[in-house]
Amino acid sequence: MSLNVSDRLLAEAERGDIREEDFVDTVRTSLPYAYDLIASLAADLNAGQAEFTDNQTPPPSEQERGQLLRALASDAIRYSLERHFGIALAFQNCHRVAAFRPESRNGETYTRFTSVRSQILNQSPEFRDC
Repeated sequence: MSLNVSDRLLAEAERGDIREEDFVDTVRTSLPYAYDLIASLAADLNAGQAEFTDNQTPPPSEQERGQLLRALASDAIRYSLERHFGIALAFQNCHRVAAFRPESRNGETYTRFTSVRSQILNQSPEFRDC
């Protein structure tokens, strides 16, 4: 299971829409490594002038790697985190996640980062089993 959903939030979802803030809080408490990593990238991006910030450090364990993969593999989670932090996310391999400014999605740097060529160039033996 990706998220630890409270009974209250589940009941709200069964009745209709839920507040995105409540969903993001569930992500924060369920996937703390992924949430904290993305929060850190967003803070670094907003503090500087760089086009993007990225993480190239592998997670400390498979548990944390799983959190990151679950967060980025779910459209609902990923897009909620993007809206929450005001960023655009891009992802390569098992842990290289990057935060871009939303307006960069159509830009050259984002396009290059998310290209097939960049994915191939970012491969190495330690990434093949993740």
